[in-house]
Amino acid sequence: MSGGGYGLLVILFFFGLAGGLVGRMKGSSFMLWFLVSFCVPFLGLLCAVLYRYESRELRRQCPRCGRVTKLYDAVCVVCGEELEFPEEAISSEERTRRLLAARRAAARAGGAE
Repeated sequence: MSGGGYGLLVILFFFGLAGGLVGRMKGSSFMLWFLVSFCVPFLGLLCAVLYRYESRELRRQCPRCGRVTKLYDAVCVVCGEELEFPEEAISSEERTRRLLAARRAAARAGGAE
């Protein structure tokens, strides 16, 4: 390779690294977003930035095995049950964490008085 080829590989590597880190922060696969951002530098990184946060997705419970899955899953990954769209969804992981943290803080504040 000529001297310019190595520079291009370095730039592609850092685009891939940035895309992978953004994808991982959003709860997705580091390697998938690394490869997408490496192969299609600007567009891949932009897609990783605009991709949804997995922890903000609504969830539902499998009627057969009870496993909690994402609302958009059509089949349970544990038992293979085909999932119908539920009447009610379970709140997202992020919202549940925030509610639990708020309850703990309120209990500490109530116990400190």
